Amino acid sequence: MTSFDWITQAERLREQGRAFALVSVLRVQAPASARPGDKALVLADGTIHGWIGGGCAQPAVLRTVRQALQDGRARSVRITPAAQGSERDLGDVLEFGMACHSGGTLELFVDPVLADPLLVVIGNTPVARSLVSLAPQLGLRVAWSGVGLEWHEADGVQCIASDDPEVLRREVGDGAFVVVATQGQRDLQGLRAALALRAGGVWFVASARKAAVLRESLIAAGADAAAVQSIVAPAGTPISARTPPEIALSVLAAVVAARRAGLPHGLGGDAAGAPVSEPGDSADRAPASCCAQRAAPVEAAVPEAGSCCSHSVPPVAAAEQPAPAAATSHSCCGH
Repeated sequence: MTSFDWITQAERLREQGRAFALVSVLRVQAPASARPGDKALVLADGTIHGWIGGGCAQPAVLRTVRQALQDGRARSVRITPAAQGSERDLGDVLEFGMACHSGGTLELFVDPVLADPLLVVIGNTPVARSLVSLAPQLGLRVAWSGVGLEWHEADGVQCIASDDPEVLRREVGDGAFVVVATQGQRDLQGLRAALALRAGGVWFVASARKAAVLRESLIAAGADAAAVQSIVAPAGTPISARTPPEIALSVLAAVVAARRAGLPHGLGGDAAGAPVSEPGDSADRAPASCCAQRAAPVEAAVPEAGSCCSHSVPPVAAAEQPAPAAATSHSCCGH
């Protein structure tokens, strides 16, 4: 690997969604085969792309890389002549003993580069399209699953023109975040596909009533009850969202909170742990502010209606209320 080939190699690993550490040589006390400025990309499986010195240093480097990829923290490492296997934490540097014949000393900086989380969006709907458009700007890789999708639907997004659970699992694997935004189009199939992915969290854009009916159907059909009950619905953080882009923003806020907080699978709520409100209960709760503090209650002359995505639709003033009609009005997402 030449001086700057590591940049190309790093980009390739990022595109593959693989985590690695960039290890740089800071200082060298001769004799040593590495030089200050030498770099290598090191993977958790022990693969090394580049050069940071001979084989004597590699066990300590690999151990440090694995720790850094686990907790995401960068580390400074010194590898110096001492009893093999000795280790000292000196505060700003972790020192390893190396009983090699060369007798040199290496100081290295281990910088972990974690893979971007994968978000799987299921559904060929306006809300799904908004999710796919916005998610990459939040550092999320995106796979978009839906019947009728074309490969060119979104640049840089993995498009899967199927919601078959086996196809989806083969294409994206396990552990992703999943948002089901089917909006009445193949809802049960979309939820089955989401459950098959053993996801790090599943959000369903639907009303609480609709979600309850579909949960019962899934359990009756043999789906794992605990997994079904972990589906977060209504989805999203309360921001009074009405349009598809606003709904997508709300749902992605919940996904980001789960990512940063490291919540267990399926737990909903905001970053402070407050549960997402159910439709109809917003009248007796103060809305959350941008920093997770409760704002003063808002008085409303007319009860607020809950939308399918767990957000309150602003009340209509009495003078502006339409005359009663036989037809039932729909929410922002068609339910």
